[in-house]
Amino acid sequence: MAAQDGGGDEVRVLQNLRGKIYDAKQLVPNKMRDFFCTINLDQEEVFRTQIPRTFQWLSFYIYDKSVLQKDLRIGKVAIKKEDLCNYTGKENWFMLQPVDSNSEVQGKVHLELKLNELITDNGSVCQQLVVHIKECHGLPLINGQNCDPYATVSLVGPSRNDQKKTKVKKKTSNPQFNETFYFEVTRSSSYTKKSQFQVEEEDIEKLEVRVDLWNNGNLVQDIFLGEIKVPVKVLRNDSFQAWYLLQPRENGNKSSKTDDLGSLRLNICYTEDCVLPSEYYVSLRNLLLKSSDVQPISASAAYILCEVCRDKYDAVLPLVRLLLHHHKLVPFVAAVAELDLKDTQEANTVFRGNSLATRCVDEMMKIVGKHYLKVTLKAVIDEICESPKPCEIDPIKLREGDNAEINMENLRYYVDKVFREIVRSSISCPTLMCDVFYSLRHLAAKRFPNDPHVQYSAVSSFVFLRFFAVAVVSPHTFHLRPHHPDAQTSRTLTLISKAIQTLGSWGSLTKSKLSSFKETFMCEFFKTFQEDKFTESVKKFLDDVSSTESKEPSGLSEPVHLKEGEMYKRAQGRTRIGKKNFKKRWFCLTSREFTYHKQQDKEPIFTIPIKNILAVEKLDESSFNKKNMFQVLHGEKPLYIQANNCVEASEWIEALCRVTRCNQKRLNFYHPSAFLNGSWLCCKATIENTVGCARCTADVPADTQIEIDGDRETERIYSLFTINMSKLQKLEEACGSIAVYQGPRKEPDDYSNFTIEDSVATFHTLKQIIDIVEKLNESHEKYQKKRSSSAKYGKTQEAEKMKDEVGNTGEIF
Repeated sequence: MAAQDGGGDEVRVLQNLRGKIYDAKQLVPNKMRDFFCTINLDQEEVFRTQIPRTFQWLSFYIYDKSVLQKDLRIGKVAIKKEDLCNYTGKENWFMLQPVDSNSEVQGKVHLELKLNELITDNGSVCQQLVVHIKECHGLPLINGQNCDPYATVSLVGPSRNDQKKTKVKKKTSNPQFNETFYFEVTRSSSYTKKSQFQVEEEDIEKLEVRVDLWNNGNLVQDIFLGEIKVPVKVLRNDSFQAWYLLQPRENGNKSSKTDDLGSLRLNICYTEDCVLPSEYYVSLRNLLLKSSDVQPISASAAYILCEVCRDKYDAVLPLVRLLLHHHKLVPFVAAVAELDLKDTQEANTVFRGNSLATRCVDEMMKIVGKHYLKVTLKAVIDEICESPKPCEIDPIKLREGDNAEINMENLRYYVDKVFREIVRSSISCPTLMCDVFYSLRHLAAKRFPNDPHVQYSAVSSFVFLRFFAVAVVSPHTFHLRPHHPDAQTSRTLTLISKAIQTLGSWGSLTKSKLSSFKETFMCEFFKTFQEDKFTESVKKFLDDVSSTESKEPSGLSEPVHLKEGEMYKRAQGRTRIGKKNFKKRWFCLTSREFTYHKQQDKEPIFTIPIKNILAVEKLDESSFNKKNMFQVLHGEKPLYIQANNCVEASEWIEALCRVTRCNQKRLNFYHPSAFLNGSWLCCKATIENTVGCARCTADVPADTQIEIDGDRETERIYSLFTINMSKLQKLEEACGSIAVYQGPRKEPDDYSNFTIEDSVATFHTLKQIIDIVEKLNESHEKYQKKRSSSAKYGKTQEAEKMKDEVGNTGEIF
């Protein structure tokens, strides 16, 4: 949804929803059923946190799962958008409501209403109501398809109901009606005088316009889509045009009992941000981005933001995304991690708490590591979930007929497989994660120079405990599985996750202390893992993912083989046309070099060291009139290669991009076509070594590209500063008092939990924050005044001057 600011610049209204479904209770008593829950915006089922459109209701539906028939909706929790703020950040139990088709509505209708005065044949004056129904938007799908909507327009009073109907519009959720209906406003039929006359004031008070939307059912019953009601009294003698949100019928579910369906426990966080044009955020953005350069770090704007917010997650998420977007995250994490380590007294507790540093790294891994998790774990997680083997080894939880030894073998098989995939995955670890791990490793070693293992535990506490282990136990959260696994599979994943956490710590502790296990059955299980090869595998893996050098695994004399296969290469320096230009060759990619051979197992004809590859990109089909081509750019002329199909081409591009992503001289621009006959086919430039005309797109695989709206994140941070303005002001007073008097702090309860290392530097930053926030407040107030005086939707203006009189009959926006 967009609106315009006073200067003509675009203001974006963006909404975000975060929530957690905990559990339900007392669902349909005395019946054993399989239940699941969905989340809906109005009638659209969604499984994402970024809200895709405007909406009226947030709904959670509880279904009774059926194998043979359609899943049955047994109840719902429906929360109006305006009421979401009442539940934000809190756990609440909500009573389930019955699902009634008459209350399931969405969309809006655009109306123009007007009262005209007419003179009748006998000379009397009457009033005529003109209803112009223009269009509807956002009507629901019916059985997965666009509906066949039509509208009925009625003038309703105590003893009259004049109804008219539009034409049916086929297969559309956004019908354009553009039909006008006329109603003569007269006294009720109880009056003996039948002639028309001027309407009396008390008669207008009783009349209303009602518009009902329906789906034409053809041979079946029509389906109700929503209604709106507008009192005729609001029109007076003026024209009135507005968008109305469709409403459910008032008697939709009054007769149903709501206390028989059970309840659902939810935690919901809803925000709505009005994102101003980018230039408004320059000052705040620059102040945040220079945080890593501020000494001490506790006096920086980013650190202060996380200090004043009650829920650190609210601050960390937009902050991490903003710093990521502007390539400032690594130095900031290093700075706050160093501060965190100052308060750490023992090496075995490094980065184990929920500090600002650990929260930032957690969020960074979730954002950056999605593709890494997918290529590493998805296949084995799919195997565990789709072909589950019994793995319960707790004697108390074993069921009758279970074989503990077989279960332990099954669990060992799964743990071995997951562990093997993880320790072999270092080459796929995103560069940003490697850079962060490198900083953490060296900071920990500097803080505890006499502990040889702390450099490994600093990394394993994140990559194993907070990344892989969490993804294993909750694969649906990381999009590795579409749904939450069943109870037995969840238990198996929990046991595997525990094992991965323990194995991951061996690289730092050398040997796991079996006495530290709370469960004796886990102690017995890990006796089978007492082998040096596990410790060495973890150590090598941690070395690899915490290195900023080439991703060739450390400690190995031989390069790692990554991919090989037969493709066609174009001979360099030949003319454009000719079969001899393309020759079949055997290609081989290792962690050290990219080669091609005349035949498999033959010596390489041509070798490109991995460190020399500058870019890997697709090549336009028009270059050589061939499909599935890509190019490898290195120090010499580009190497043009044709794969056998599009899937193979994508796989080779992805593999080459992964292994070269740390190369320091990677190109930012390239030519999407070839240089032939003295010019580039793409940009017509005649100099062969000229800078490319298109930005490189294949730095990383396509689904690892991170789309971040920097202005939206800055607006979110502004909102957090605004909410916590009183804390900022008290902190400013405290810093001023300390700096001036150097005496005991006043009102210690107000800021005793804050870190004030340098009161002068902190005071200076706070003053900048407050000044910037106050200026942004002025800009937002200006926009809100503009928005309240005349709301806009697309190119259509709607009057809001009668909004108070309309009340709850319809919403205008």
